[in-house]
Amino acid sequence: MAKPSPSHAGCPVLVDLGKRIRFIREKQGLSQESVAFTSGLDRSYYGGVERGDHNVAVVNLEKIANALGVGIKDFFGKR
Repeated sequence: MAKPSPSHAGCPVLVDLGKRIRFIREKQGLSQESVAFTSGLDRSYYGGVERGDHNVAVVNLEKIANALGVGIKDFFGKR
């Protein structure tokens, strides 16, 4: 299991980002496992992104956006 970032886990910005990613994924009826697989990320790491445990890199945000068929900007807009 991917360990949370010791200095960033639970940061409000990361938690909000994770909630927005989860919202988009659930709206599409996708599982965490399927999005992680499609994006080439470990499922436990991806789950940590949705929980706000990881200070996720822009490269990984792009992978997740591509797997969900959205743009990175959609993670930062209104729901």
